[in-house]
Amino acid sequence: METGWRPQKGYIEVICGSMFSGKTEELIRRLIRAQIAKQKVVVFKPRIDNRFHKEKIVSHSKQEIPSIVIQDADEILHHAVFAQVIGIDEAQFFNNDLVEIVQKLADSGKRVIIAGLDTDYRGVPFEPLPNLLAIADDIVKMHAICMRCGAQANYTQRITSSKERVVVGAGEAYEARCRHCFEPPEGDAEHK
Repeated sequence: METGWRPQKGYIEVICGSMFSGKTEELIRRLIRAQIAKQKVVVFKPRIDNRFHKEKIVSHSKQEIPSIVIQDADEILHHAVFAQVIGIDEAQFFNNDLVEIVQKLADSGKRVIIAGLDTDYRGVPFEPLPNLLAIADDIVKMHAICMRCGAQANYTQRITSSKERVVVGAGEAYEARCRHCFEPPEGDAEHK
């Protein structure tokens, strides 16, 4: 047996938090570091997220990285065959199939870095993030600054009247709020 040889080990990292907490910025930072280390990196974003750019992941602070736009999580397996590091942004826009796919990738020796909202506009856990958090090797909870009082913010407050669970938007539709300033929608028995 050769000395110094070690099998490649997979790893799952989840970056979660409210909107405006820096999740995408942290994802991009980690992916760029992997590129600097000359690792093969592939990045994915859901087709539904076309807020800032159609083919790049872009943070609210305007940092960006090229990505592959996909409709369904199972497309990741096809595009990630030769990658060592896989980045997935806006995980809340995928269904729970993402959990099994991420597990397969990590089991095959790949580092998978995922960013997404852990709760929706009602303050309710946003699938598939709870299940991704359960299988993660590393979890980072990002916090924003409350846009009402300046405290640490953990909630995403929708400021439009839509009742749809998924409404793609940024500052025109959402604010970061702390626990005290967060106002769940009227009649929402699921919150707290």
